[in-house]
Amino acid sequence: MGTEAREALARLAGERVDHRFKGLPPDADGLTVGELAAQRRNLFTDGFATPVLALSAERLEHNLALMETYAVRHGLAFAPHGKTSMAPQLFRRQTDRGAWGITLAVPHQVRVARAYGVQRVFLANELVDAAALRWISAQLDADPDFRFVCYVDSVRGVGLMDAALRGARRPLDVVVELAAGEGARTGVRTEKECAAVADAVAAAPSLRLIGVAGYEGEVPRADPERVRAWLRRLVALAVDFDEAGRFAGAEEIVVSAGGSAWFDTVAEVFAGIPGLSLPVLKLLRSGAYVSHDDGHYRRLTPFNRVPEEGALEPAFRLWTQVVSRPAPDQAFVNAGKRDAAYDLDLPVAQVIRRDGTERPATGVSVTALSDQHAWLRTGPEADLEVGDWVGLGLSHPCTSFDKWPLIPLAEADGTVVDYIRTFF
Repeated sequence: MGTEAREALARLAGERVDHRFKGLPPDADGLTVGELAAQRRNLFTDGFATPVLALSAERLEHNLALMETYAVRHGLAFAPHGKTSMAPQLFRRQTDRGAWGITLAVPHQVRVARAYGVQRVFLANELVDAAALRWISAQLDADPDFRFVCYVDSVRGVGLMDAALRGARRPLDVVVELAAGEGARTGVRTEKECAAVADAVAAAPSLRLIGVAGYEGEVPRADPERVRAWLRRLVALAVDFDEAGRFAGAEEIVVSAGGSAWFDTVAEVFAGIPGLSLPVLKLLRSGAYVSHDDGHYRRLTPFNRVPEEGALEPAFRLWTQVVSRPAPDQAFVNAGKRDAAYDLDLPVAQVIRRDGTERPATGVSVTALSDQHAWLRTGPEADLEVGDWVGLGLSHPCTSFDKWPLIPLAEADGTVVDYIRTFF
């Protein structure tokens, strides 16, 4: 990481704490983030206001280390999807843990990554916005160490990209995106159409074809056999392109896939990629691992299928407070859709804190969310009073990070050791 990137990350600690940041102690207003972190305040006793989202320091570190080890064990390069957190401090920790670079989805995210020194970006999208393409081209021209790769999935898209980049000093590296099936999301549907897109790239002076990619998480009715079959198509496409000489001018061949639900199958199939004319970069792009979750990815993580390889740990907890107990079977806490992910699953009531003591949230469940309230159903065994803190587990990291611009990083005893800044 260069001096400018280190200085940019250091400036995050110089940002002033104020009303923009939810959950932080009101008496911290005017302090810098670094000054507040140096105080090592306790999340439960030193003025934090509910609702407040906390990220576990220990579990974050565990998850970072586990996926680093997994990628190395399986001979994979790793470009975790940065859209999950949009947190430059976490990008830095991921690259420090051996990540090849960071995957992103849209131009704004690339601008954030570049502002904080990310030198390798994989854009998992076709990019046809002329202004964004010209900006990326200028970044490539200004920094010979910056590497950028993005999808192409149409002849029309290739033409728009080439027109926007006309006169660029460095060609833009692209990979043909193979769709996960009929009715799936983006990508080229057939191998014949993939060849037509590759031909269009070959005729575009500003572009260079360096590989193939896709997202197996969109395979219709996904199961191990269907995902495996699609991944074999992706590998076969790379082999066919190589035999046809379509990667002429490339320094290596990129073959990329891998969300957070099937990376074990990606590792299995990619292990069988045959020798090609150039070195192969087997690029995995899973992103949700960084915080994991207590719902969607807890159920779908490949580590459920390969427990001998380890286990991710859910690192988020949303702390809320009971503000109403209108009936024996009902209570309300002060966090809702503005604070908690809800697109895949409702939050899960995990623990209750009262007078410094924490215990399981027995008999308490979340049944609905309003904008600023969670509806709780309470059984006869539930011991819950107005004023109690309720810790909620969340499902889907990507829609948890985006609601919190500054997230306390807390140790198990509640000591807050840092604050994670997000940019959405």
